Amino acid sequence: MGVKISDIVTSHKIDLESLKGKTIAIDAFNAMYQFLSIIRQRDGTPLMTSNGEITSVHSGIFYRTAKLLTTGLIPVYVFDGEPPPFKKETVEEREEMRREAMKKWKEALAAGRLDEARKYAQAALSLTPEMIEDAKKILEYMGVPIVQAPSEGEAQAAYMARKGDVWAVGSQDYDSLLFGSPRLVRNLTFSERRKLPGVQAYVKVYPEKILLDEVLGNLGITREQLIVVGILVGTDYNPGGIKGIGSKRALKLVRAYKTVDEVFSHVKWEFEVDPMEIYEFFLRPPTSDQYDLTLRPPDEEKLYDFMVNQHEFSPKRVEKTLEELRKAKPPSEGLEAWL
Repeated sequence: MGVKISDIVTSHKIDLESLKGKTIAIDAFNAMYQFLSIIRQRDGTPLMTSNGEITSVHSGIFYRTAKLLTTGLIPVYVFDGEPPPFKKETVEEREEMRREAMKKWKEALAAGRLDEARKYAQAALSLTPEMIEDAKKILEYMGVPIVQAPSEGEAQAAYMARKGDVWAVGSQDYDSLLFGSPRLVRNLTFSERRKLPGVQAYVKVYPEKILLDEVLGNLGITREQLIVVGILVGTDYNPGGIKGIGSKRALKLVRAYKTVDEVFSHVKWEFEVDPMEIYEFFLRPPTSDQYDLTLRPPDEEKLYDFMVNQHEFSPKRVEKTLEELRKAKPPSEGLEAWL
């Protein structure tokens, strides 16, 4: 879900090619949920093998990552670790929402309401441990770096960006800005076309670049105050935020009262978790320095076997993608030459 501050954040539309040579830390779970949600048939049924194994995530990870590599980016996928204890309620609420969406999806399918079925299907499935492990295998066979975060993936990605080990964080959510990433790139793992909901029409999708210093300068606030704005409007740790407070009102509050203590002394806090606990987590989340960002040559034999023989992907399309990877010039930052 992420923090909802899009209406106060300045973004810049960019071309994927403008990111050539850049190393970008991608929030893996964020990307995989996109693939699980979007890669479906018209009635909402996900991509799957003949024995019923869901492979929407496999498809997105393989083909979209290949697109990034052939464009000249260096993707680094950062996987979530243990969520903070105060995220437990959010996780439980999301699971309940998915169960309800699954029920409505089946009802719409039975009634033949395909557009409605697809809408509910997009919210009905969860990532499984098997999907996550398979995604890691595909990335390993592609030679793409994987980073295991001790806690939240976006926090780890933002930490790597602050250190200068990666150029930006790639995510649809804005949380990495609160975690201090100097740059955020959105729409990175989307295909170039996106279907509009409820109609048979598509729009062109461009990546967006957001610069933290520019956002803070335009708003006239500090990163610490941006964290407070995020908490007021709602984060994954206090979903929905404080009733009646949107991003613009939250901005007025932090400008008026300046400090975190003063702001929260003027609002009605009704969540079990202490707002200072959330604030401190955004400022100092658990992170790790144990990672290797080396881009390696793909193992074509293992990739082909995993995608085609084990998961029934089109041999022609997989071969074509492998050929494109073979021809692609390695990005200058990550690999001097394919071995």
